[in-house]
Amino acid sequence: MSYEMIALLMFASMALLLVSGQRVFAAIGFVASGAALLLYGNGAIELPYNQVFKLFNWYAMLTLPMFIYMGYILAESGIAEDLYKMLHVWFGRIPGGLAIGTILLMVIISAMNGLSVAGMAIGATIALPEMLRRGYDKVLISGVVQGGSSLGILIPPSVVLVLYGMIARQPVSKLWFAGLVPGLMMAAMFIIYIVIRARLNPKLAPPVPAEELNMSFGEKLALARAGIIPFAIFFFMTGLFVTGYTSLVESSAVGATCATLAAVVKGRFSWRMIRETSMKTLAVSCMFLWLILAALAFGSVFDGLGAVKAIESLFITQWDLSPWTIIIMMQLSFLLLGMFLDDTAMLVIVAPLYIPLVGMLDLGFENQLIWYGILYTITCQIAYITPPFGYNLFLMRSLAPREISLADIYRSIWPFAAMMMLTIVLLMLFPQIALWLPEQINVRG
Repeated sequence: MSYEMIALLMFASMALLLVSGQRVFAAIGFVASGAALLLYGNGAIELPYNQVFKLFNWYAMLTLPMFIYMGYILAESGIAEDLYKMLHVWFGRIPGGLAIGTILLMVIISAMNGLSVAGMAIGATIALPEMLRRGYDKVLISGVVQGGSSLGILIPPSVVLVLYGMIARQPVSKLWFAGLVPGLMMAAMFIIYIVIRARLNPKLAPPVPAEELNMSFGEKLALARAGIIPFAIFFFMTGLFVTGYTSLVESSAVGATCATLAAVVKGRFSWRMIRETSMKTLAVSCMFLWLILAALAFGSVFDGLGAVKAIESLFITQWDLSPWTIIIMMQLSFLLLGMFLDDTAMLVIVAPLYIPLVGMLDLGFENQLIWYGILYTITCQIAYITPPFGYNLFLMRSLAPREISLADIYRSIWPFAAMMMLTIVLLMLFPQIALWLPEQINVRG
């Protein structure tokens, strides 16, 4: 059997296991281990275990539980809820103001956590019920929460960009700064869309009654103080990192410590809260580690088959494709894989095949791997939120109130997916949108 057929059989077997409902890490790991035994004999049983040492040698992996913990403790301590109340008062008088406040909340949550799942959980449990109670259109607000949560993998500290940086051997700091402008640009697009929809049809997003927003200056000041804490944590953490006083790992530890101190200062620290936060952090961190471990094993078998060289030969030598055609084909393959895999699994399986090829292409500008990392994250998130098998769609359904159906969720996401596609097009036309900021700043890590 040819190497190409072996590779095709591996992907087909993995897809079959995933469609049958098996856990992602189990399906990937099983196919990797089985293929290694069949191809290389009994000695290949060590292959999955060797990847453990490779995984634990990635020093930047220490940031993963730190950032996840920071986001969860800010949510569990009620700081995220206080922040939403502040945005509720500031933007409540504007048509669509609560939806705009929700997008801004998601931007801040992204800056605290780095995961789209955390932003969606907070948005669905805090913002969705409030907007429904105010008469907001359920399709509109479902899209707002899902679109806003997608910012979590782009705005620093993005956990996915940390993983990409380790695989692509690129500075995480440059990837973070490369994702900042596109992330804020997407947030601005979402806000403009909400404003236009609310002005064209005020029934979709009615303003909050004035009597609910009339309060004393002291009350408004107290709400403003609630919003200062997450901003202060973010700027203190990233400020030390940008100025070179701390490395990436040290910066994540500073953020986790500051979040814990914030819970203590607000009088919301308790052993029950710290236990629940630690358990959630452990669960999410272990999920990531198992996924990465399984995918590393899968990738090592693929690498042994010469898959990277085969892809380079197919695209460049045999098909003679232009560099931009190859980039577009890569993005389309990520959209397809996103129907079956989450973004982390796609990253550690497919990225090792594509990243060397991106480095070889002549796209006409420098730092191509930094730029492609941003392109990858947006494309994967589009795949994550689009039917029929987008993971975030089903997560949203499990978190949303009963009156929001799966059909409503499916209908809600298309305008936001279109704006994310527009962001990708703009990044391909104007790469400096992502590359300008990291070229101006030199930081450690």
